Amino acid sequence: MNEYLLIIITSAAVYIFIILFLRLFGKKELAQLSVFDLVFVLLISNAVQNAMVGENSTLWGGLTAAGTLFIINYIIKLILYFFPKLGTIVQGKEILLVYKGQIKNENLRKTRITIDELKEAMREHGVSEIRKIDLAVLEVDGNISIISDEFKKQTLHPIHRHKHLRKFQHNLFHNKSNSR
Repeated sequence: MNEYLLIIITSAAVYIFIILFLRLFGKKELAQLSVFDLVFVLLISNAVQNAMVGENSTLWGGLTAAGTLFIINYIIKLILYFFPKLGTIVQGKEILLVYKGQIKNENLRKTRITIDELKEAMREHGVSEIRKIDLAVLEVDGNISIISDEFKKQTLHPIHRHKHLRKFQHNLFHNKSNSR
C-alpha cells in the first residue's frame, strides 16, 4: 500500500478514536482544562503521532497527516451542519443544572459537576448565590452558561428581558433529551 495512503487512513482512524473517547469521557472536560488535562492532551498527541505517520518522519508525512486531520474535521463539521440530529447524537444536548435557584442534583451527578465547579462558574458570571440563578446550563461545548437577574439587568433592555428568558426556557424544556 502507498505510504501516504496509509498515513491518511491511520490519521483518520486516530481522529475518530479521539473524538469517540472525548465524547465517552464527558463534555465538561473540553471547557475546563486543568494542568492535568493539558499534560494528558500533550501525552495523547505524542502517543498517537507514531500511529499516524509510522516510520515516515519526513515533512511530507507530517503534512499528509495534518492535512488529513483538517479535511476530516471539515467534512465532519459539514455533516453535522447539514444533519443537526446527527450533531445531537455526536455532541449531545445542553443539560440543565439550576432552574430558578434550585439545583438539579441528578443532572449534576450525571455530568460529574461538583458544587464547587458550579460555584466557580457562578463567580465567573458575577453571581453570588445559587438562589439568584434563573438558569444554569452545561452547554455542549463544556461551558456552563448562567442567566441570573444580574445578567438580565446588564444585557437586555427591560422590554426584551421576559421574552428572551421565556424563549430560552421554552427551547431548553422542549428538548426531550434534556433531562439527562
